[in-house]
Amino acid sequence: MTAQPDPADPVDGLWLFDGVCNFCTGSVQAVLALDRDGVIRFTPIQSPYGRRLAIAHGLDPDTPESFLFLDQGRPLAKTAAIGALLRRMRAPWSWLAVVDRLPRRMTDAAYDWIAARRYRLMGKKDRCMVPTPAQRARFVLE
Repeated sequence: MTAQPDPADPVDGLWLFDGVCNFCTGSVQAVLALDRDGVIRFTPIQSPYGRRLAIAHGLDPDTPESFLFLDQGRPLAKTAAIGALLRRMRAPWSWLAVVDRLPRRMTDAAYDWIAARRYRLMGKKDRCMVPTPAQRARFVLE
């Protein structure tokens, strides 16, 4: 587990995700496998730090409607968050960041449709995912 970032420093490259959502944790697992440089860090919204971040950025930690990606201190959601996250990946994954150049109304509507049905589509766990010892350095939990 990494130390909590200093609140005076802009948080960068941090993905705030729903740790009980199978779709969300599957996406985190995919990024963990693909981000070989380790530039993206993670915090589940159910963790103490994740709850504080969610509340600070206007996201209800008990019923999150989106994930957040903190890009140089800026909280991004939906398509903007996906694009910023993908831009940090190596090619060819970074090429998919063009998604945030598509009409935002359309892409955010598709995001909202999936987000509203994510538990029905992929299920939900009783507990937050637990990172493996090898993954722990990439997670901020406290």
